[in-house]
Amino acid sequence: MLPGIGVFGTGDIVRALVPFLRAKGFRVEAIWGRTLEAAENVATELNIPFHTNKVDDVLLRKDVDLVFIICQPDLHAQIAVKALGIGKHVLCDRPAGLCQLEVLKMVHASQYYPSLISVVSHGLRFLPAFVQMKRRVEAGYVGTVNVCDVRVHCGSMIGTQFDWMCSHLMGGGILTMVGSHIIDIVSFVTGQRASRVHGLMRTFTKSTDKINGIRWIDSDDFCSFQMILEGGACVTATLNSHMGGGFVQEVAVCGSRGRLVVRGAALYGQTTSSGGMAREELLHQGLDEPSLLTNRNTSTRINSLLPQPYLQGLFRLVGALKEAFATGDGEHGWLKGPVASAASFEDGQYVQAVMDALRLSSASRQWEQVTVATDETQLNPLMTRLNLPNINMSSLDALSQAPTNRPPQHQHQHHRRPNTESHLPWSMAPKH
Repeated sequence: MLPGIGVFGTGDIVRALVPFLRAKGFRVEAIWGRTLEAAENVATELNIPFHTNKVDDVLLRKDVDLVFIICQPDLHAQIAVKALGIGKHVLCDRPAGLCQLEVLKMVHASQYYPSLISVVSHGLRFLPAFVQMKRRVEAGYVGTVNVCDVRVHCGSMIGTQFDWMCSHLMGGGILTMVGSHIIDIVSFVTGQRASRVHGLMRTFTKSTDKINGIRWIDSDDFCSFQMILEGGACVTATLNSHMGGGFVQEVAVCGSRGRLVVRGAALYGQTTSSGGMAREELLHQGLDEPSLLTNRNTSTRINSLLPQPYLQGLFRLVGALKEAFATGDGEHGWLKGPVASAASFEDGQYVQAVMDALRLSSASRQWEQVTVATDETQLNPLMTRLNLPNINMSSLDALSQAPTNRPPQHQHQHHRRPNTESHLPWSMAPKH
Protein backbone atom coordinates (compact mmCIF):
# COMPACT_ATOMS: atom_id res chain seq x y z
CA MET A 1 0.00 0.00 0.00
CA LEU A 2 1.34 3.41 -0.94
CA PRO A 3 1.95 5.90 1.89
CA GLY A 4 -0.23 8.94 2.45
CA ILE A 5 1.49 12.19 1.53
CA GLY A 6 1.74 15.53 3.26
CA VAL A 7 2.90 18.44 1.10
CA PHE A 8 4.73 21.50 2.40
CA GLY A 9 4.34 24.36 -0.04
CA THR A 10 1.68 26.10 -2.11
CA GLY A 11 3.58 27.24 -5.21
CA ASP A 12 3.27 26.42 -8.88
CA ILE A 13 5.40 23.30 -8.58
CA VAL A 14 2.96 21.88 -6.02
CA ARG A 15 0.08 22.55 -8.40
CA ALA A 16 1.87 20.52 -11.06
CA LEU A 17 3.00 17.76 -8.70
CA VAL A 18 -0.17 16.90 -6.78
CA PRO A 19 -2.23 15.74 -9.80
CA PHE A 20 0.68 13.52 -10.88
CA LEU A 21 1.00 12.01 -7.40
CA ARG A 22 -2.66 11.04 -7.57
CA ALA A 23 -2.25 9.65 -11.07
CA LYS A 24 0.45 7.36 -9.66
CA GLY A 25 -1.88 6.15 -6.91
CA PHE A 26 -0.64 8.21 -3.96
CA ARG A 27 -3.09 9.75 -1.52
CA VAL A 28 -2.41 13.44 -0.81
CA GLU A 29 -3.82 13.84 2.69
CA ALA A 30 -2.64 17.26 3.84
CA ILE A 31 -1.03 20.48 2.70
CA TRP A 32 0.85 23.18 4.60
CA GLY A 33 1.16 26.84 3.59
CA ARG A 34 3.00 29.83 4.98
CA THR A 35 -0.40 31.37 5.67
CA LEU A 36 -3.69 29.65 6.36
CA GLU A 37 -5.26 31.49 3.43
CA ALA A 38 -2.63 30.21 0.98
CA ALA A 39 -3.04 26.66 2.26
CA GLU A 40 -6.82 26.85 2.03
CA ASN A 41 -6.77 28.20 -1.53
CA VAL A 42 -4.51 25.40 -2.83
CA ALA A 43 -6.36 22.74 -0.81
CA THR A 44 -9.65 23.87 -2.35
CA GLU A 45 -8.18 24.04 -5.86
CA LEU A 46 -6.56 20.60 -5.65
CA ASN A 47 -9.22 18.96 -3.46
CA ILE A 48 -6.87 18.16 -0.57
CA PRO A 49 -8.85 17.19 2.56
CA PHE A 50 -6.71 18.93 5.19
CA HIS A 51 -4.84 22.25 5.19
CA THR A 52 -2.93 24.19 7.82
CA ASN A 53 -0.20 26.73 8.42
CA LYS A 54 1.31 24.73 11.31
CA VAL A 55 4.09 22.26 10.53
CA ASP A 56 3.24 19.87 13.35
CA ASP A 57 -0.36 19.57 12.22
CA VAL A 58 0.85 17.78 9.10
CA LEU A 59 3.70 15.80 10.63
CA LEU A 60 1.58 14.38 13.46
CA ARG A 61 -1.16 13.07 11.20
CA LYS A 62 -1.33 9.25 11.25
CA ASP A 63 -2.42 9.11 7.60
CA VAL A 64 0.77 10.92 6.48
CA ASP A 65 3.84 8.70 6.12
CA LEU A 66 5.76 10.55 3.37
CA VAL A 67 6.31 14.31 3.22
CA PHE A 68 7.21 16.40 0.18
CA ILE A 69 9.02 19.59 1.22
CA ILE A 70 8.46 21.97 -1.71
CA CYS A 71 8.49 25.28 0.15
CA GLN A 72 11.09 28.02 0.52
CA PRO A 73 14.63 26.78 1.30
CA ASP A 74 14.95 28.49 4.67
CA LEU A 75 12.40 26.01 6.05
CA HIS A 76 13.73 22.81 4.45
CA ALA A 77 16.12 21.75 7.19
CA GLN A 78 13.87 22.29 10.19
CA ILE A 79 10.93 20.47 8.58
CA ALA A 80 13.09 17.57 7.32
CA VAL A 81 14.82 16.98 10.66
CA LYS A 82 11.54 17.10 12.57
CA ALA A 83 9.81 14.81 10.05
CA LEU A 84 12.51 12.14 10.30
CA GLY A 85 12.41 12.36 14.09
CA ILE A 86 8.68 11.67 14.04
CA GLY A 87 9.15 8.73 11.68
CA LYS A 88 8.16 10.14 8.28
CA HIS A 89 9.87 9.49 4.95
CA VAL A 90 11.14 12.72 3.35
CA LEU A 91 11.58 14.07 -0.16
CA CYS A 92 13.12 17.54 0.05
CA ASP A 93 13.28 20.04 -2.78
CA ARG A 94 16.57 21.60 -3.79
CA PRO A 95 18.57 23.21 -2.33
CA ALA A 96 18.55 21.09 0.80
CA GLY A 97 19.16 24.15 3.00
CA LEU A 98 20.55 27.66 3.16
CA CYS A 99 24.05 26.62 4.17
CA GLN A 100 26.05 23.49 4.84
CA LEU A 101 25.43 23.68 8.60
CA GLU A 102 21.70 23.29 8.03
CA VAL A 103 22.16 20.37 5.65
CA LEU A 104 24.61 18.65 8.01
CA LYS A 105 21.81 18.47 10.59
CA MET A 106 19.64 16.80 7.96
CA VAL A 107 22.45 14.32 7.21
CA HIS A 108 22.80 13.41 10.88
CA ALA A 109 19.04 12.92 11.19
CA SER A 110 18.95 10.64 8.12
CA GLN A 111 21.86 8.59 9.47
CA TYR A 112 20.09 8.23 12.80
CA TYR A 113 16.94 6.92 11.08
CA PRO A 114 18.27 4.69 8.25
CA SER A 115 14.95 2.85 7.93
CA LEU A 116 13.38 6.01 6.47
CA ILE A 117 13.71 7.32 2.93
CA SER A 118 15.47 10.69 2.81
CA VAL A 119 16.20 12.07 -0.65
CA VAL A 120 16.69 15.42 -2.40
CA SER A 121 14.66 16.07 -5.54
CA HIS A 122 17.54 16.18 -8.04
CA GLY A 123 15.35 14.61 -10.70
CA LEU A 124 17.86 14.89 -13.55
CA ARG A 125 19.39 11.68 -12.18
CA PHE A 126 16.26 9.86 -13.40
CA LEU A 127 16.08 11.50 -16.82
CA PRO A 128 16.86 8.72 -19.35
CA ALA A 129 19.37 10.89 -21.24
CA PHE A 130 21.51 11.35 -18.13
CA VAL A 131 21.08 7.74 -17.06
CA GLN A 132 22.46 6.65 -20.42
CA MET A 133 25.18 9.31 -20.32
CA LYS A 134 26.38 7.96 -16.97
CA ARG A 135 26.41 4.36 -18.26
CA ARG A 136 28.36 5.32 -21.38
CA VAL A 137 30.90 7.34 -19.40
CA GLU A 138 31.42 4.34 -17.10
CA ALA A 139 31.74 2.06 -20.16
CA GLY A 140 34.53 4.25 -21.57
CA TYR A 141 32.64 5.90 -24.46
CA VAL A 142 34.50 9.20 -23.96
CA GLY A 143 37.65 7.70 -22.46
CA THR A 144 39.20 9.77 -19.68
CA VAL A 145 36.92 12.66 -18.75
CA ASN A 146 38.76 15.94 -19.34
CA VAL A 147 36.17 18.70 -19.64
CA CYS A 148 32.51 19.24 -18.74
CA ASP A 149 30.81 22.25 -20.28
CA VAL A 150 27.35 23.41 -19.18
CA ARG A 151 25.16 26.18 -20.55
CA VAL A 152 21.72 27.08 -19.22
CA HIS A 153 19.60 29.90 -20.65
CA CYS A 154 16.16 30.74 -19.29
CA GLY A 155 13.79 33.56 -18.48
CA SER A 156 13.45 35.43 -15.22
CA MET A 157 12.59 33.46 -12.10
CA ILE A 158 11.10 36.51 -10.40
CA GLY A 159 7.33 36.63 -10.04
CA THR A 160 4.90 39.52 -9.84
CA GLN A 161 5.35 40.10 -6.11
CA PHE A 162 8.22 40.00 -3.63
CA ASP A 163 8.84 36.50 -2.30
CA TRP A 164 11.72 34.25 -1.26
CA MET A 165 12.99 34.00 -4.84
CA CYS A 166 13.93 37.69 -4.63
CA SER A 167 16.18 37.25 -1.58
CA HIS A 168 19.52 35.48 -1.28
CA LEU A 169 18.93 35.27 2.48
CA MET A 170 15.94 33.02 1.86
CA GLY A 171 17.57 30.84 -0.81
CA GLY A 172 16.58 32.60 -4.02
CA GLY A 173 18.77 32.90 -7.09
CA ILE A 174 19.77 30.98 -10.19
CA LEU A 175 22.69 29.28 -8.45
CA THR A 176 20.45 27.56 -5.90
CA MET A 177 17.52 26.89 -8.24
CA VAL A 178 19.44 25.68 -11.31
CA GLY A 179 23.09 25.51 -10.30
CA SER A 180 22.34 22.99 -7.55
CA HIS A 181 20.99 20.59 -10.20
CA ILE A 182 24.04 21.14 -12.41
CA ILE A 183 26.52 20.53 -9.59
CA ASP A 184 24.71 17.32 -8.68
CA ILE A 185 24.33 15.92 -12.20
CA VAL A 186 28.00 16.53 -13.06
CA SER A 187 29.00 14.54 -9.98
CA PHE A 188 26.42 11.84 -10.77
CA VAL A 189 27.51 11.38 -14.40
CA THR A 190 31.30 11.56 -13.91
CA GLY A 191 31.50 9.88 -10.50
CA GLN A 192 33.76 12.73 -9.36
CA ARG A 193 33.27 15.58 -6.93
CA ALA A 194 34.69 19.10 -7.01
CA SER A 195 37.76 19.89 -4.94
CA ARG A 196 38.19 23.58 -5.85
CA VAL A 197 35.85 26.14 -7.40
CA HIS A 198 35.82 29.66 -8.78
CA GLY A 199 32.58 31.56 -9.23
CA LEU A 200 31.02 34.84 -10.32
CA MET A 201 27.50 35.79 -9.22
CA ARG A 202 25.65 38.93 -10.21
CA THR A 203 22.28 40.61 -9.63
CA PHE A 204 21.45 42.76 -12.63
CA THR A 205 17.67 43.04 -12.18
CA LYS A 206 17.11 44.69 -8.78
CA SER A 207 13.57 45.85 -9.37
CA THR A 208 10.66 45.29 -11.74
CA ASP A 209 7.44 47.13 -12.53
CA LYS A 210 5.77 45.10 -9.78
CA ILE A 211 8.65 44.92 -7.28
CA ASN A 212 10.12 48.28 -6.36
CA GLY A 213 10.26 50.74 -3.52
CA ILE A 214 10.91 49.42 -0.03
CA ARG A 215 11.74 45.88 -1.19
CA TRP A 216 14.38 45.21 -3.79
CA ILE A 217 15.81 42.09 -5.42
CA ASP A 218 19.24 40.83 -4.31
CA SER A 219 19.17 37.19 -5.50
CA ASP A 220 21.58 36.36 -8.31
CA ASP A 221 20.18 36.22 -11.86
CA PHE A 222 23.51 35.38 -13.54
CA CYS A 223 26.18 32.93 -12.46
CA SER A 224 29.32 31.59 -14.09
CA PHE A 225 31.58 29.11 -12.34
CA GLN A 226 34.44 26.66 -12.81
CA MET A 227 35.19 23.50 -10.85
CA ILE A 228 38.24 21.24 -10.65
CA LEU A 229 37.10 17.66 -10.06
CA GLU A 230 38.95 15.10 -7.95
CA GLY A 231 40.12 13.24 -11.05
CA GLY A 232 41.55 16.40 -12.63
CA ALA A 233 38.71 17.18 -15.04
CA CYS A 234 37.64 20.81 -15.50
CA VAL A 235 34.03 21.99 -15.40
CA THR A 236 32.73 25.31 -16.67
CA ALA A 237 29.11 26.41 -16.33
CA THR A 238 27.15 29.50 -17.33
CA LEU A 239 23.66 30.11 -15.92
CA ASN A 240 21.83 33.04 -17.49
CA SER A 241 18.24 33.98 -16.61
CA HIS A 242 18.15 36.95 -18.99
CA MET A 243 17.20 34.86 -22.04
CA GLY A 244 13.43 34.98 -22.36
CA GLY A 245 11.61 32.80 -24.85
CA GLY A 246 12.24 29.35 -23.44
CA PHE A 247 14.56 27.11 -21.50
CA VAL A 248 17.79 25.88 -23.09
CA GLN A 249 20.19 23.50 -21.35
CA GLU A 250 23.25 21.74 -22.73
CA VAL A 251 25.53 19.49 -20.67
CA ALA A 252 28.63 18.19 -22.46
CA VAL A 253 31.19 15.66 -21.21
CA CYS A 254 34.38 15.62 -23.30
CA GLY A 255 37.09 13.00 -22.97
CA SER A 256 40.13 11.48 -24.63
CA ARG A 257 38.03 9.31 -26.97
CA GLY A 258 34.95 11.41 -27.68
CA ARG A 259 32.14 13.41 -26.17
CA LEU A 260 28.56 13.08 -24.96
CA VAL A 261 26.05 15.94 -24.96
CA VAL A 262 22.59 16.18 -23.41
CA ARG A 263 20.55 18.93 -25.08
CA GLY A 264 17.24 19.34 -23.31
CA ALA A 265 16.26 15.69 -22.78
CA ALA A 266 18.08 14.19 -25.80
CA LEU A 267 21.52 12.53 -25.75
CA TYR A 268 24.06 12.87 -28.54
CA GLY A 269 27.47 11.25 -28.91
CA GLN A 270 30.59 11.69 -31.00
CA THR A 271 33.73 9.54 -30.93
CA THR A 272 37.26 10.07 -32.17
CA SER A 273 39.42 7.65 -34.11
CA SER A 274 42.61 7.67 -36.14
CA GLY A 275 40.60 9.18 -38.97
CA GLY A 276 39.38 12.10 -36.85
CA MET A 277 36.03 12.91 -35.25
CA ALA A 278 33.06 10.81 -36.33
CA ARG A 279 29.74 12.42 -37.13
CA GLU A 280 27.59 13.25 -34.10
CA GLU A 281 24.86 10.64 -33.57
CA LEU A 282 21.59 10.70 -31.68
CA LEU A 283 21.80 8.15 -28.86
CA HIS A 284 18.50 8.88 -27.11
CA GLN A 285 15.57 10.80 -28.57
CA GLY A 286 14.41 12.22 -25.26
CA LEU A 287 10.84 12.95 -26.30
CA ASP A 288 8.71 14.13 -23.39
CA GLU A 289 5.94 11.75 -22.47
CA PRO A 290 2.64 13.65 -22.77
CA SER A 291 1.07 11.51 -20.04
CA LEU A 292 3.77 12.72 -17.64
CA LEU A 293 3.84 16.38 -18.50
CA THR A 294 0.30 17.37 -19.44
CA ASN A 295 -1.18 19.34 -16.58
CA ARG A 296 -3.72 22.14 -16.77
CA ASN A 297 -2.42 23.66 -13.53
CA THR A 298 1.04 24.57 -14.87
CA SER A 299 1.88 28.24 -15.33
CA THR A 300 4.40 30.27 -17.29
CA ARG A 301 6.67 30.82 -14.28
CA ILE A 302 7.09 27.09 -13.65
CA ASN A 303 9.00 26.88 -16.93
CA SER A 304 11.77 28.86 -15.22
CA LEU A 305 11.41 27.48 -11.69
CA LEU A 306 11.19 23.87 -12.89
CA PRO A 307 11.67 23.55 -16.67
CA GLN A 308 10.45 20.48 -18.56
CA PRO A 309 13.62 18.34 -18.18
CA TYR A 310 13.57 18.96 -14.42
CA LEU A 311 9.83 18.40 -14.15
CA GLN A 312 10.09 15.18 -16.14
CA GLY A 313 12.95 14.04 -13.88
CA LEU A 314 10.92 14.85 -10.76
CA PHE A 315 7.97 12.85 -12.07
CA ARG A 316 10.25 9.88 -12.76
CA LEU A 317 11.60 10.16 -9.21
CA VAL A 318 8.02 9.96 -7.98
CA GLY A 319 7.57 6.86 -10.12
CA ALA A 320 10.63 5.33 -8.49
CA LEU A 321 9.18 6.08 -5.05
CA LYS A 322 5.96 4.33 -6.04
CA GLU A 323 7.93 1.29 -7.15
CA ALA A 324 9.87 1.30 -3.87
CA PHE A 325 6.69 1.31 -1.78
CA ALA A 326 4.34 -0.64 -4.03
CA THR A 327 5.19 -4.17 -2.92
CA GLY A 328 5.72 -3.41 0.74
CA ASP A 329 8.66 -5.80 0.71
CA GLY A 330 12.10 -5.26 2.13
CA GLU A 331 13.40 -4.95 5.66
CA HIS A 332 11.67 -1.62 6.30
CA GLY A 333 8.55 -1.97 4.16
CA TRP A 334 10.11 -0.49 1.04
CA LEU A 335 12.70 -1.56 -1.52
CA LYS A 336 15.94 0.36 -1.84
CA GLY A 337 16.63 -0.60 -5.46
CA PRO A 338 14.20 1.75 -7.27
CA VAL A 339 15.51 4.81 -5.40
CA ALA A 340 19.16 3.74 -5.11
CA SER A 341 20.28 6.38 -7.61
CA ALA A 342 18.34 9.21 -5.92
CA ALA A 343 20.32 12.04 -4.35
CA SER A 344 20.76 11.38 -0.62
CA PHE A 345 21.04 14.07 2.03
CA GLU A 346 24.82 13.44 1.91
CA ASP A 347 24.70 14.33 -1.80
CA GLY A 348 22.69 17.42 -0.88
CA GLN A 349 25.38 18.41 1.62
CA TYR A 350 28.07 18.12 -1.07
CA VAL A 351 26.04 20.34 -3.41
CA GLN A 352 25.58 22.88 -0.61
CA ALA A 353 29.32 22.80 0.17
CA VAL A 354 30.07 23.64 -3.47
CA MET A 355 27.54 26.49 -3.51
CA ASP A 356 28.96 27.90 -0.25
CA ALA A 357 32.45 27.80 -1.78
CA LEU A 358 31.16 29.51 -4.94
CA ARG A 359 29.63 32.33 -2.90
CA LEU A 360 32.93 32.77 -1.09
CA SER A 361 34.77 32.79 -4.41
CA SER A 362 32.44 35.39 -5.90
CA ALA A 363 33.21 37.64 -2.93
CA SER A 364 36.95 36.94 -2.64
CA ARG A 365 37.50 36.68 -6.42
CA GLN A 366 39.77 33.73 -5.77
CA TRP A 367 39.67 29.95 -6.09
CA GLU A 368 38.14 28.35 -3.00
CA GLN A 369 38.45 24.85 -1.53
CA VAL A 370 35.32 22.71 -1.25
CA THR A 371 35.00 21.38 2.31
CA VAL A 372 32.37 18.77 3.16
CA ALA A 373 32.21 18.75 6.95
CA THR A 374 31.42 15.82 9.22
CA ASP A 375 31.10 17.89 12.38
CA GLU A 376 29.47 21.26 13.02
CA THR A 377 32.63 22.69 14.57
CA GLN A 378 34.41 22.31 11.23
CA LEU A 379 32.01 24.83 9.76
CA ASN A 380 32.63 27.70 12.18
CA PRO A 381 35.29 29.40 9.98
CA LEU A 382 33.09 28.93 6.90
CA MET A 383 30.03 30.44 8.60
CA THR A 384 32.12 33.41 9.68
CA ARG A 385 33.40 34.00 6.15
CA LEU A 386 29.94 33.63 4.64
CA ASN A 387 28.67 36.21 7.15
CA LEU A 388 25.41 34.28 7.46
CA PRO A 389 22.73 35.12 10.02
CA ASN A 390 22.83 33.36 13.37
CA ILE A 391 21.80 29.78 12.64
CA ASN A 392 19.26 29.94 15.49
CA MET A 393 17.62 32.95 13.87
CA SER A 394 14.97 32.20 11.26
CA SER A 395 15.69 33.49 7.80
CA LEU A 396 12.55 35.59 7.92
CA ASP A 397 13.86 37.34 11.02
CA ALA A 398 17.21 37.79 9.33
CA LEU A 399 15.50 39.22 6.27
CA SER A 400 13.54 41.67 8.37
CA GLN A 401 16.80 42.93 9.85
CA ALA A 402 18.49 43.29 6.47
CA PRO A 403 18.54 46.68 4.71
CA THR A 404 15.17 47.34 3.10
CA ASN A 405 16.30 50.03 0.74
CA ARG A 406 19.17 50.53 -1.60
CA PRO A 407 22.48 51.59 -0.07
CA PRO A 408 22.82 55.37 -0.28
CA GLN A 409 24.89 56.59 -3.20
CA HIS A 410 27.48 59.24 -2.43
CA GLN A 411 27.60 62.23 -4.71
CA HIS A 412 31.11 61.46 -5.95
CA GLN A 413 29.96 58.01 -7.05
CA HIS A 414 27.27 59.17 -9.47
CA HIS A 415 29.45 58.43 -12.48
CA ARG A 416 30.02 54.82 -11.53
CA ARG A 417 28.04 51.87 -12.77
CA PRO A 418 25.42 50.51 -10.34
CA ASN A 419 26.79 47.86 -8.01
CA THR A 420 25.81 44.46 -9.42
CA GLU A 421 27.20 42.55 -6.45
CA SER A 422 24.60 43.59 -3.91
CA HIS A 423 23.51 39.97 -3.45
CA LEU A 424 26.79 39.28 -1.64
CA PRO A 425 26.89 39.34 2.16
CA TRP A 426 27.13 43.01 3.09
CA SER A 427 30.59 42.80 4.66
CA MET A 428 31.95 41.12 1.52
CA ALA A 429 30.67 43.58 -1.07
CA PRO A 430 33.63 45.11 -2.91
CA LYS A 431 34.67 48.49 -1.60
CA HIS A 432 35.39 51.27 -4.05
